Amino acid sequence: MTLIDAVPPDRDAVQAAALRIRRHVRQTPLLRLPGAALGVPVAELWLKLEHLQRSGSFKARGMFNRLLQCQQEGQLPAAGVVVASGGNAGIAVADAAAALGLRCEVFVPASVPAAKRARLLALGAHVVAQGDSYAQALAACEARQQASGALWMHAYDQPDVVAGAGTLALEIEAEAGLPDRVLVSVGGGGLIGGIAAWCEGRCRVEALEPRGAPTLHAARAAGRPVDVAVGGVAADALGARRVGAVAWALNHHIAAAHLVPDAAIHAAQALLWRELRLAVEPAAALPLAALMSGVVQPAAHERLALVLCGANFDPANLAAESPHV
Repeated sequence: MTLIDAVPPDRDAVQAAALRIRRHVRQTPLLRLPGAALGVPVAELWLKLEHLQRSGSFKARGMFNRLLQCQQEGQLPAAGVVVASGGNAGIAVADAAAALGLRCEVFVPASVPAAKRARLLALGAHVVAQGDSYAQALAACEARQQASGALWMHAYDQPDVVAGAGTLALEIEAEAGLPDRVLVSVGGGGLIGGIAAWCEGRCRVEALEPRGAPTLHAARAAGRPVDVAVGGVAADALGARRVGAVAWALNHHIAAAHLVPDAAIHAAQALLWRELRLAVEPAAALPLAALMSGVVQPAAHERLALVLCGANFDPANLAAESPHV
């Protein structure tokens, strides 16, 4: 089964996606703060509050774009859609499918957080737990697609999905212009691929990964996508074992890939809640974690865009870690 259309999206594809999905997704706020507000010695921090997006993450953009594109082309099968997901992509597909009246089946690894599983069920998806990793859930999803004829949705590695994610960067530029850097969490690479497709080297796009899941970092070192082990915080939303082919095709627009320790990620997540009352999942805290830990060291005059990519987690974890706030 050929899973990936190898042609990566460009700025035209991102612009077309923005027009296609605008009635179905939210234009999320851009919170602009002096760097000192979060203890970062830079001129400005632009927080793209994508955790407020429909379905709780940026994934809504790409999933709506793919489904609406297929609808326009008359390619939505009666069998509905199938997707393998650690949580956020499945939630976004389930939400988009429900909005368009489609049956949705989501294959998840057994490790998927209970909060995400509950959200999938609430959206009417049929949830199948398969294996201990995203890769195992993906294999089961592929087999199901072949048997059922349902539309296959990849969590991050289809051009329409990547182009939809890139509309987030289009919104940032339309509202505030281009920052000096955009700091982006990476799992399989759909988000950073879309942002890189829009920015096309006009500003620094930098990838941030937990040390426990260095998919893009390892690919850049090897000169090609390679499999990596997944552990730690990455087992939640950033659990891909290999960077996607579409994101890899856009790697030349990505200035750097950094690894961030789990402790810094949790600290940044707690700081965002304590100082700004922004409840985000660990993946969304990676950009701030990279700054707090010194992994990324920008100049004092720079303006940095930080993408807070999702909020599908159990907020009780924040209360437990911050009992006095």
